[in-house]
Amino acid sequence: MINKEELRLTQEWDKTFPKSEKADHCKVSFVNRYGITLAADMYIPKNAQGKLPAIAVCGPFGAVKEQCAGLYAQTMAERGFLALAFDPSFTGESGGNVRYMASPDINTEDFMAAVDFLSLCDRVDASRIGIIGICGWGGMAVNTAALDTRVKATAAMTMYDMTRVNTKGYFDSEDSEEARYQKRVAMCAQRLADLRAGEYKPGGGVVDPLPEDAPFFVKDYYDYYKTGRGYHPRSLNSNGGWNVIGCESFVNQPILQYSNEIRSAVLIVHGEKAHSCYFSRDAYAAMLKDSKYTVNKELMIIPGAVHTDLYDGGGKDAIPFDKLESFFRAYLK
Repeated sequence: MINKEELRLTQEWDKTFPKSEKADHCKVSFVNRYGITLAADMYIPKNAQGKLPAIAVCGPFGAVKEQCAGLYAQTMAERGFLALAFDPSFTGESGGNVRYMASPDINTEDFMAAVDFLSLCDRVDASRIGIIGICGWGGMAVNTAALDTRVKATAAMTMYDMTRVNTKGYFDSEDSEEARYQKRVAMCAQRLADLRAGEYKPGGGVVDPLPEDAPFFVKDYYDYYKTGRGYHPRSLNSNGGWNVIGCESFVNQPILQYSNEIRSAVLIVHGEKAHSCYFSRDAYAAMLKDSKYTVNKELMIIPGAVHTDLYDGGGKDAIPFDKLESFFRAYLK
C-alpha cells in the first residue's frame, strides 16, 4: 500500500511572480519511491482540450516552487504545455523528515516521481513528457534523463553539478584528497554535535548582510534571494539554508556518470557571464564524448547573462522561452 502524507498546502497565491490569465493553477501532491509526499503547483493552459504534452520543473537547489520553477512552469503552460513545479523532498511544502536534507539519489527520484504523476494524469499524453531543471536541479535533470527512459526531452538551465561543487569546491579550487578529507572530518564531527544538541544545525542561506568584499557570484545570489526580486519565506536560500550535514553524501556520489548514454533530447542553457558556466560547458562535453546520440544535444550560451538572469530573466528577458517552446515542441511530439 502506497500512503500519501497529508500536507498543509497554501491555497492563496504566494509566488514571487504575478499570476497569469492564460493558465489555470491548482495544488497537487504525489509520492516518490521512498514514500515521501511531494507538493506541487500544476499549471494548465486556459481552455486546453484533450491530452497535453507535459513538463516537470524543479530548482534552483535550495529554492521553492513559488520562485523560479513556478515562473518557468506557468510560462510553459501559457505556451501550451501542462507544467508541474514541485518542491523536492524535505523542503518547501513537501514532506519528509528531517527537514533540509538533500541526496543525489532521492533528488533524482523526486524528478522521476513527478514523471510518474504526469504519466498517470488524465490530462497528459504520457508519451510526451519532458523536464526542466534549474541551477543545481539542472544537474539532477540531466541525471534523471540518464535513468528515466520516459523523459523525451530535458532542459538544464544555468546548471550546477552539485556533486562536483561539494567534492571539489567552487571552480574546483578544493580538488584535493586533503581538502576532501577535512570536509569529511568536519561533517562527521557535526553529526555528533547535532545528535548531542537534539537538532540539526542549519548551514545558513545566502549571506546577509552582504560583505563589501563578497565575490560577484555571492552578490548575484543576494540580489535574487534576499531582495523583493525573489525572496520567499519557505526558501532555504532566502533564509537558514540547508543543514550543515544536509549535502554530506554528495562528496562521495557523483552524478552524470552515464550522461553520454542519454538517447533523448537534451538542451543545456547557460549565461555567458555566469560564474557557473563551466558546469554546463563541461557537462555538455562529457555528454557528447564517445556518445552515439549527439544529434539531439545542444548547448546554448546566452550573451552577457549572469547566473541568476536565468532564474527570472534578470530584468532583460534573458530566459530563452521561445527556444524552450520550440525545443519541447520538436521533441514532445
